[in-house]
Amino acid sequence: MRHPLHGRRVVVTRAEDQAEELCRRLQAMGAEAILFPVIAIVPPEAGGLLDRAIARLADYDWIIFTSVNGVENFWARLAARAGQSTQNGAAKLPLRTRVAAIGPATAEALSRRGATVHLMPAEYRAEAILDEIGQVAGQRFLLPRADIARPALAEGLRARGGQVDEAPAYRTIQAHPSPAAFEALRAGVDVITFTSSSTVRNFVDLTRGMEYGQPLIACIGPVTADTARELGLPVDILAEEYTVDGLVRALEGSMERKT
Repeated sequence: MRHPLHGRRVVVTRAEDQAEELCRRLQAMGAEAILFPVIAIVPPEAGGLLDRAIARLADYDWIIFTSVNGVENFWARLAARAGQSTQNGAAKLPLRTRVAAIGPATAEALSRRGATVHLMPAEYRAEAILDEIGQVAGQRFLLPRADIARPALAEGLRARGGQVDEAPAYRTIQAHPSPAAFEALRAGVDVITFTSSSTVRNFVDLTRGMEYGQPLIACIGPVTADTARELGLPVDILAEEYTVDGLVRALEGSMERKT
């Protein structure tokens, strides 16, 4: 019996160097994965806010990581400062500092680097930290995350009396898919997947005025879905678990119902 995704043309809008897992999963199910990267992830500038925060890490009670990108780029700067390798968790956090992670992939990235994850909220959204972290008044927080991260978490912590330093750990910039990728999109696709608000915004910007049929729109979580709706895209598929695995399961379920 053929898989419900067999023969489906599915667009992957993630950054090219981070799309491999999703493309591989789709191809294993018989789908045609069309790589259409609309964002690229670049590291922060040396000597910027992140480096200055790392220089005084012992001052922080909590570091909150909201993505794998944040972990990887934070550790690269931490290791550079210590003159160490980023492999095998060589660069360490201060013992007194507790760590929170949004989502299992982020927690796993931290564990690979030898960091203990003290808090991972049940819902994989930054705001969910506020519901589970407890008393924050008088405590100091470091948020190493994207330069375009939403302000809700930082604002919520400050409103409860926390001292918050936001340090861009990476920058999200617009990427430019290849001419072949545009041609594949124009030929018609079944599903377009979005894994962040920035993928939605950049896709809409890059394809303005293009005809590519009426594919289903699949989003990894409610924040991404809200952005899609704001920009005029109907959200047909929404992952219940806000991970790549959750997105793939949502795609499978949707296609099964259509067969």
